[in-house]
Amino acid sequence: MAPSSANEKLLKSSTLYREFLAERAEIVAHKWVLSEKAGTDVGFEAALTDWMVKHRSEWRKRRLVARQNT
Repeated sequence: MAPSSANEKLLKSSTLYREFLAERAEIVAHKWVLSEKAGTDVGFEAALTDWMVKHRSEWRKRRLVARQNT
Protein backbone atom coordinates (compact mmCIF):
# COMPACT_ATOMS: atom_id res chain seq x y z
CA MET A 1 0.00 0.00 0.00
CA ALA A 2 1.52 3.31 -1.12
CA PRO A 3 1.59 6.18 1.35
CA SER A 4 -0.77 9.07 0.67
CA SER A 5 0.70 12.38 -0.47
CA ALA A 6 -0.19 13.91 2.93
CA ASN A 7 1.74 11.13 4.67
CA GLU A 8 4.66 11.60 2.29
CA LYS A 9 4.77 15.33 3.03
CA LEU A 10 4.67 14.66 6.76
CA LEU A 11 7.42 12.07 6.47
CA LYS A 12 9.66 14.29 4.36
CA SER A 13 9.22 17.22 6.76
CA SER A 14 10.02 15.07 9.79
CA THR A 15 13.30 15.96 11.48
CA LEU A 16 13.60 12.40 12.75
CA TYR A 17 13.23 10.99 9.23
CA ARG A 18 15.79 13.44 7.82
CA GLU A 19 18.22 12.46 10.58
CA PHE A 20 17.62 8.79 9.80
CA LEU A 21 18.37 9.37 6.11
CA ALA A 22 21.53 11.36 6.91
CA GLU A 23 22.77 8.67 9.29
CA ARG A 24 22.00 5.93 6.78
CA ALA A 25 23.97 7.81 4.10
CA GLU A 26 26.96 8.00 6.45
CA ILE A 27 26.77 4.28 7.12
CA VAL A 28 26.54 3.45 3.42
CA ALA A 29 29.59 5.63 2.73
CA HIS A 30 31.43 3.97 5.62
CA LYS A 31 30.50 0.56 4.20
CA TRP A 32 32.04 1.54 0.89
CA VAL A 33 35.30 2.65 2.57
CA LEU A 34 35.53 -0.52 4.67
CA SER A 35 34.73 -2.71 1.67
CA GLU A 36 37.40 -1.00 -0.45
CA LYS A 37 39.97 -1.54 2.28
CA ALA A 38 38.95 -5.18 2.71
CA GLY A 39 38.75 -5.86 -1.02
CA THR A 40 35.29 -7.37 -0.55
CA ASP A 41 31.82 -6.29 0.47
CA VAL A 42 31.81 -6.18 4.27
CA GLY A 43 28.02 -5.96 4.48
CA PHE A 44 25.73 -3.34 5.94
CA GLU A 45 25.57 -4.80 9.45
CA ALA A 46 29.35 -4.89 9.84
CA ALA A 47 29.62 -1.32 8.56
CA LEU A 48 26.77 -0.21 10.81
CA THR A 49 28.40 -1.73 13.89
CA ASP A 50 31.83 -0.31 13.06
CA TRP A 51 30.41 3.16 12.33
CA MET A 52 28.33 3.21 15.50
CA VAL A 53 31.28 2.23 17.68
CA LYS A 54 33.86 4.50 16.02
CA HIS A 55 32.02 7.46 14.52
CA ARG A 56 28.38 7.91 15.56
CA SER A 57 28.94 9.90 18.73
CA GLU A 58 31.10 12.57 17.07
CA TRP A 59 28.86 12.64 14.00
CA ARG A 60 25.81 13.32 16.15
CA LYS A 61 27.65 16.07 18.06
CA ARG A 62 28.58 17.77 14.77
CA ARG A 63 24.97 17.46 13.51
CA LEU A 64 23.65 19.00 16.71
CA VAL A 65 26.05 21.94 16.50
CA ALA A 66 25.19 22.46 12.83
CA ARG A 67 21.45 22.48 13.62
CA GLN A 68 21.95 24.98 16.44
CA ASN A 69 23.92 27.30 14.15
CA THR A 70 21.20 27.45 11.50
